[in-house]
Amino acid sequence: MNKKRIVVAMSGGVDSSVTAALLKEQGHEVIGMTMQIWDYSSFTAKNGDTFGSCCSLDDVYDARRVAEGLDIPFYVVNFEKDFQQQVIDRFCDDYFSGRTPNPCVLCNQVLKFELLLRRARELEADTLATGHYARIEREGERYLLRKGLDPAKDQSYFLFTLTQEQMRRVSFPLGGMTKDEVRGHAARLNLRVAEKAESQDICFVPDGDYVRFLEEERGAGKMDGEIVHVSGQVLGRHQGTYRYTIGQRKGLGLGWTEPLYVVGIDAGQRRVLVGERSQLAVPELTLHEVNWSIPEPSEPLRTACRIRYRHQEVAATVTPLPDGRAQVLFDVPQNGVTPGQAAVFYDEDRVIGGGWIE
Repeated sequence: MNKKRIVVAMSGGVDSSVTAALLKEQGHEVIGMTMQIWDYSSFTAKNGDTFGSCCSLDDVYDARRVAEGLDIPFYVVNFEKDFQQQVIDRFCDDYFSGRTPNPCVLCNQVLKFELLLRRARELEADTLATGHYARIEREGERYLLRKGLDPAKDQSYFLFTLTQEQMRRVSFPLGGMTKDEVRGHAARLNLRVAEKAESQDICFVPDGDYVRFLEEERGAGKMDGEIVHVSGQVLGRHQGTYRYTIGQRKGLGLGWTEPLYVVGIDAGQRRVLVGERSQLAVPELTLHEVNWSIPEPSEPLRTACRIRYRHQEVAATVTPLPDGRAQVLFDVPQNGVTPGQAAVFYDEDRVIGGGWIE
């Protein structure tokens, strides 16, 4: 086997810990590296509890202990400033502009596969490995991004921004495993995080209260306005457009003959637009900042499109547009098309491209 120097992005969780342990077991020279991206020391929830979450100080500690147990070098890199500028500021900008962001894609794109990969190259590493459930394969001169074999854990949706050069330098050793198999390896290797629970929240909003976070970052009362029916009738008032997302039904506090859903957000007019369920169906959408994993097509392309992480792909035609944009026309109109989210194109289990919904 060709032994390599591999930097492993260690988050302190079971997936990245098993990644490091398996690569060490295979005889590679492994270096652990953890990103410090958010300072939790000043965070306290409304009930007074403090939190640990993905990339918290507790996770840094766990990653360090795992690295010590594996007897591998370990480094902590401080990306707090970059995370604030590239992820948190955009998260807030999106919400205050009427979009619903996906910070996990941005964190992967900018923090892991640009900044952390650069640090790995500075250590003369051959590869940056992470615990993502996805696969990278080489076919001729190109690299292919494929779904992880465990459909319940597949994370390819979050990785659509990977470039050919990045895929040449990145590996996902867990992509061919199930979560149960990974936990089995963790137990076999006596890793201290073998039974550690997974974080489900946005790492910088560990209590899940993103409204509190946004108002602490940008202030409250700036985006109050009207709730308006698609017919033009004003039905009530709201306390901030950022409190609403497309498809939302609960929490509207409106009386109407039929259930109402959020069907649009006009941040410029500070209006939340509501309508009946039939108003949610959207026949097409437009994307910007499209990244193609295949040579960029010059003609419309038939594909399967996923418009959010837990969305089943649906048949669509994608037409490339100038300036890194694309139009997606669904065979069947889709509910829940949300500006700010990613739409990702698949050919069976292969990611062929994706972009951000306008």
